[in-house]
Amino acid sequence: MSTPDLFDPAPEDAALLAQLRQTLHAHAHRYYVLDAPTVPDAEYDRLFRQLQALEAKHPELNSPDSPTQRVGGKVLDQFGQVRHAVPMLSIRTETDTEASGAENFDARIRRELSLTDAEPAIEYVAEPKFDGLAMSLRYEHGVLVQAATRGDGEVGENVTQNIRTIGQIPLRLPVGVPPVLEVRGEVYMRRDDFEALNDRQRQRIAAGERGEKIFVNPRNAAAGAVRQLDPAIAAQRPLSFFAYGLGEVTPPEAGGPQWQTHYELLQTLKIWGFPVCTLVSIAQGATELVAFYTAIGGQRDGLGYDIDGVVYKVNSLALQRKLGFVTREPRWAVAHKFPAQEMLTTVLGIDVQVGRTGKLTPVAKLAPVFVGGVTVTNATLHNEDEARRKDVRLGDTVIVRRAGDVIPEVVSVLLDKRQGNPEVFTMPRICPVCGSAAVREEGEADYRCTGGLFCRAQRKQAILHFAQRRAVEVEGLGEKLVDQLVDAGVIHTLPDLYRLGFRARAEIEQLSADDLYARLPTTERQDIALEQLKKLERMAQLSAQNIVDALEKSKHTTLPRFLFGLGIRHVGEATAKELARHFGKLDAIMDATEEQLLAVADVGPIVAKSIRTFFDQPHNREVVEQLRACGLTWPEGEPAPVAAQPLSGKTFVLTGTLPTLDREEAKALIEAAGGKVAGSVSKKTSYVVAGLEAGSKLDKAQALGVAVLDEAQLKEMLDGRS
Repeated sequence: MSTPDLFDPAPEDAALLAQLRQTLHAHAHRYYVLDAPTVPDAEYDRLFRQLQALEAKHPELNSPDSPTQRVGGKVLDQFGQVRHAVPMLSIRTETDTEASGAENFDARIRRELSLTDAEPAIEYVAEPKFDGLAMSLRYEHGVLVQAATRGDGEVGENVTQNIRTIGQIPLRLPVGVPPVLEVRGEVYMRRDDFEALNDRQRQRIAAGERGEKIFVNPRNAAAGAVRQLDPAIAAQRPLSFFAYGLGEVTPPEAGGPQWQTHYELLQTLKIWGFPVCTLVSIAQGATELVAFYTAIGGQRDGLGYDIDGVVYKVNSLALQRKLGFVTREPRWAVAHKFPAQEMLTTVLGIDVQVGRTGKLTPVAKLAPVFVGGVTVTNATLHNEDEARRKDVRLGDTVIVRRAGDVIPEVVSVLLDKRQGNPEVFTMPRICPVCGSAAVREEGEADYRCTGGLFCRAQRKQAILHFAQRRAVEVEGLGEKLVDQLVDAGVIHTLPDLYRLGFRARAEIEQLSADDLYARLPTTERQDIALEQLKKLERMAQLSAQNIVDALEKSKHTTLPRFLFGLGIRHVGEATAKELARHFGKLDAIMDATEEQLLAVADVGPIVAKSIRTFFDQPHNREVVEQLRACGLTWPEGEPAPVAAQPLSGKTFVLTGTLPTLDREEAKALIEAAGGKVAGSVSKKTSYVVAGLEAGSKLDKAQALGVAVLDEAQLKEMLDGRS
C-alpha cells in the first residue's frame, strides 16, 4: 500500500477549487455575455478571493483556464473579433471596504517602491469606479476606426457601429493627435436616461409590442445597447462615456506625446474632446485617498450615474512602469469598493402587494432597520418561488440589502436563529385587493390578478391601456389626468370614465350611478362630466370640453379595438383582429370554450386559457356590460368565412435589410396573407426571410435547418406562386 504524498492537496480542497472555477465561469458568462448577473459584485469578489487563496495554497493546481488568469467575458459570435494591441486588464479589488482600504493600498505601493516613512507622500489620481461597460476606442490619424469591448482582455467584440451612435464620443479628433491613439473608458447609462428608457419600454409592453422587456439596471441596459446588432436600435438607447486611460499609442520616439503623469494625460484627453469625469482628483498620500473615498461615498446616491466604489492610480507614469504588473492586474492601481449595504433584521409578517399590471409580489414586513442611508421597513421577496428558495418565514432573522440602492430585498435567512417551525409562505390564489382569481401561467414565475378591469390596484393601468390610440382612443386622456381622476376618487372602475361626476350626483339623489346615467339625456350627462373635469388642477373650460368630446367620440369603435383595450393578457392587436374576424360578435368570444378559441389563427393554448380565464371572472363581465350600457358600440356580424390564404399556418422571422420592403411593410404583407411573424427563430419557424447584414437569426435558422428566403421568394409566396 503506497504512502500518500504529504504535499498532495486535500481532496476537499481540490473539489472546492474546481467548483469555484466552474461557479465563477458561470457568473462571468451571465455578467459579460448574457448581461443578466444573478449575484451581486460583492459575492463574486468573495468567491474570487476564495479561489485566489486556494490557488496560492496549492500552486500545483494552477491552470491557465482559471478565472484568476483572465479578465473575464467571452466574445459573442455575432460580432467580429478584435485583438487588443495592448491587453485590457482589470484591476485588483481592495478587500477592506473601510476607509482603511486606501491606507492598505498606499502602504503596499510604498513597500514596492522601498520608500521609508520619512520620504514624501506618493501622488495618486483618484476617480469614481463607474458601473458600465469597458470600451477601447481606436483612432488612426484622428479618425475613429474601431471600438471594441474588453471581451476576455486579449480579444474583444467589434461594436464600432453602435459606439458611433454615442454623441459624447468624437468621430474625428483635432489636428496634432498621435497617428495611433487608443482611448480606454466606460460606456454607461445615466440614471435619468435609464428611467426614461424603462418608461418607454413599459408603454411598448402595455401596447402589446412583443420582444420588449424592462431593464434591471443601467449597467445591463447599457451593455444590451452596445451589443445590439442593429445600430438604429442602439441609437435609441441613450448612452454616455467617460474616458479614463489609454491602450496603444504612437510612442514619443515616433512622434507621439510624452506625458509625465496620468492626470496630465486625462487633461489632454479633455482638450481632444473626450468626456472625463469632473470628480477625478489628485490625492497626496493615504490621508487624501481616505478623504476622497469618504467624500465620494457621501455623494454616491446623488450622482447622475451608478458607481460601486473608487479607483486609485499612481499618478507618475514612470512609477507605473517601475511597479509593473502581477498576473492579470497592474500593481499601481486598485479598485476600492464601497461596503455592501446589508443589515440584519426580523420578519414581522409577509404581505402580498398587487402591482398596476396585476402582478402579485410578496413583501416582507420588517422590524425597522437603517440600511444604505434610509430606514427600511419593507423588502421585496419577488415571487413565490424566490420566497420559498430563500425560505423566508414569519419571525426569521434575515439579511436585508438595498438592491441597486433603491429597492430593499431580503438576501438570505439565518436559519440557526429560527425559532420553532413557522409556516412556509404560500401565494394566495385570489387577489387580496379585489377577490378575483390569481393565476400563474405555465413557464412564468409570477402570479397575476385576473380582475384587470375591476381591481383597484390596476385601475390606472387599465384606463390608460383602454384609452390609448391603438385601443378605443380617448384623445387627451394622459397619465397625469388619469392620476388626478383616480386619486380624487372620481373613477373607481373603467365605466366611471364615461360617468364622470355621477358618483357624487348619485349619492345626493340616492341612486346608483348606473341608474342615474340611464335616466339622463346625453347633453345633461356631458354637462355633469364637464363640471367634474373643471374641478381638476390645470383643467380649463376648453380642455375639459375636449375631453368630454373625446369620450363621446370613443364610444364608436370597432370590436378589435375594444377587445385589445380590455387588456386581456397575451391579446395584442393582431390577436384581437383574428378573434373578431373568427367569431364576429363579442358575446361569442366571451362564451367560447378553450377548444373553440384554439381554432382561431394566432391563438395557442396559453392565449386561449388567458382569454377564458379573463371572461370567467364575473367582475370582468360586469365591467364589459357596464361599458355597453354607457353607449360603447361597434359593428358586429356573422363570422367571416375563412378564405384560403397563401401563408396560412406559416410562421416567418425577418432579419437583415430587404431591398425594397422595410420590416413593418413585410410584416403587414405576411399577416395580410394569413402568416404570422415571430421575433425569434425556433423549430416551429417555417421560414426566415433574410436581407443584407442578416445576423444571428440567419445562423440559427441554418443550424436548425429552417428554410431561408430572400425578398423575391417571399413575394412569390405572397402571390401564391410558390
